[in-house]
Amino acid sequence: MAKRKPKTKPKRKRPTKARPGAKAKPTERSPPATSRQDARGGADRPAPAVEAKTAPASGPARPPAPAFAPQPGTLRGWLAEAERRLVEAGIESARLDAQILIAAVLGGEPGALRFAEDRPVEARDGQRIENFLRRRAKTREPVSRILGQREFWSLAFRITPAVLDPRPDSETLIEAAVACVPDRAVPLAVLDLGTGSGCLLLAALSEFPNAVGLGVDASEKALAVAAENAERLGLAERVQFARGDWLRDLGASFDLVLCNPPYIADGERAALAPEVARHDPPAALFAGADGLDAYRAIFPGLAHVLAPEGRALFEIGAAQAAAVSDLARESGLAVLGVKRDIAGRERCVVLAAG
Repeated sequence: MAKRKPKTKPKRKRPTKARPGAKAKPTERSPPATSRQDARGGADRPAPAVEAKTAPASGPARPPAPAFAPQPGTLRGWLAEAERRLVEAGIESARLDAQILIAAVLGGEPGALRFAEDRPVEARDGQRIENFLRRRAKTREPVSRILGQREFWSLAFRITPAVLDPRPDSETLIEAAVACVPDRAVPLAVLDLGTGSGCLLLAALSEFPNAVGLGVDASEKALAVAAENAERLGLAERVQFARGDWLRDLGASFDLVLCNPPYIADGERAALAPEVARHDPPAALFAGADGLDAYRAIFPGLAHVLAPEGRALFEIGAAQAAAVSDLARESGLAVLGVKRDIAGRERCVVLAAG
């Protein structure tokens, strides 16, 4: 009988060791656009660069992870893909923006998405999410403009390309108004110069139930947006809107004047965040070489439209308090104070007739 040959064990290959001290090459990224936080109430800041992790000193080398592609119909996949794209675009609020945009397509609250990550996503909804992500990442269109809505003073305002996107810093004017008129039941006549979406005027009327208001703007398209917001908020019966050039042809007096004029210097255009520079109307942003042209146009006639105990509240840039106050005094107005916004920056001057 033939003898069996003994079986030989296959040789195992030893893992290749990485050279000591070897480091992974960091991913090259183009620097994010510079953001000017003070531009019209603070724009989105660029996301910090993400450092590449260092390869381990020993052990088998790992192949690079493939680019992620969302699995059809997977909410978990879309959330991960959306955040990845927005991070690569330099958007600091990438995760929150992704959640808001996807929730807007699927319905529900953004924070509730993590409890339904296995929820099916239809192809039609996936196409809408894809479109939203492209607009946010490629053109840096703000989430509020993509959705056509912005919350201001806990009220929902419709916005269009014809109006300035309201920012939380502008709520400082409403806080100042409430401080100036502590009796909410008092009847007031409120004037809003450059009303835009109507956010300042309508927020004030929501705080003072016996007040009536007039919103003035040079743009017919902006006035149409403001009128629509008044209807949506149930305030249309207490407000009127008129096309005009600041104080020209106003024959009435007002207890409260609100104004968020353009106050960015023409030369600062390049420093603005793309969310502002590309998507807010230029007429609502820029005001001459030093950003003060609108105040120069308004202040000389302001005392004539203020009631005897009236107050005027003007939004300003963070470094403009002294210059705006000087212009007000030169026009015979009294500067009663300067209010700071939520970030501690000087944001609102309080004026009265001198």
